[in-house]
Amino acid sequence: MQKLTVNLWMQGTAEEAGEFYAAALPDARTEIESRYPTEGLLEFQQPLAGLPLTVSVWVRGTKITLINAGPEFSPNASISIILSFNADERDVLDATWAALSEGGSALMPLDAYPFSTRYGWVTDKFGVSWQLMESAEPVPDSTRMMPCLMFGGVAQNRAAEAIEFYGEVLGAKLDSAFPYGQATEVATADSLMFAQFSLGEDKVAAMDSGVAQGFSFTPGVSLEWPCEGQEEIDRVWEALSAVPEAEACGWLTDKFGVSWQIVPSNMGELMQRPGAFEHMINMKKLVINDF
Repeated sequence: MQKLTVNLWMQGTAEEAGEFYAAALPDARTEIESRYPTEGLLEFQQPLAGLPLTVSVWVRGTKITLINAGPEFSPNASISIILSFNADERDVLDATWAALSEGGSALMPLDAYPFSTRYGWVTDKFGVSWQLMESAEPVPDSTRMMPCLMFGGVAQNRAAEAIEFYGEVLGAKLDSAFPYGQATEVATADSLMFAQFSLGEDKVAAMDSGVAQGFSFTPGVSLEWPCEGQEEIDRVWEALSAVPEAEACGWLTDKFGVSWQIVPSNMGELMQRPGAFEHMINMKKLVINDF
């Protein structure tokens, strides 16, 4: 059962993006999950009154959330989404690449590489990065779609440290790790060219960039982690939050720069309470009894 959710910051385009992804991605559908209230908004939120707040996109049964907001942030390639395809799905891979490339740009062209017979890395017109990969071995359902954290810029060469830290805080378990073996422009020989770890049933990839990057993690792509009860929220929040000024509405930034949303597992139910949105926007760490 999915627990970790990738959240993508959209600059007022969440509904449009949801429809785009439902058409572009394999086995995908979209739904407006929640709307902004018409009252109790902060001044900068008032133009969004009544508009979609969160738009869900399910891809091969895995949910992504699009957050409808302002121009403050946008996604970048520090967190991309890997879509893996079986060898007999090349037509689907190629069609997905063509759809995502429309209005976007290729970071690595669709081609054969030493690690995959068909692979490409593309940033779509909404700024979201996707890695499409053909696999010679049958792809397990758990890795058909997974986020990939690229540690570059100020977070360069910290992928292994991050996986160990997420193990201590969230119970992450390392599945596989492939170091570079020899130094690159910015990566050390021990840095991770690619790794995969598990957060419960969810799979996450991580890598240290092999070349210098002028960007790193931002709230443009965040990871949502639900907690069972206030005690668990308190524990995870205290362990993860490393940038006090970034704390807002259940959002935090960890010591690697990764943005997380630490929410109660019954968040949907809490948001149905009268005045819940207004209460939420006045919190930093979410307190269940304050909804």
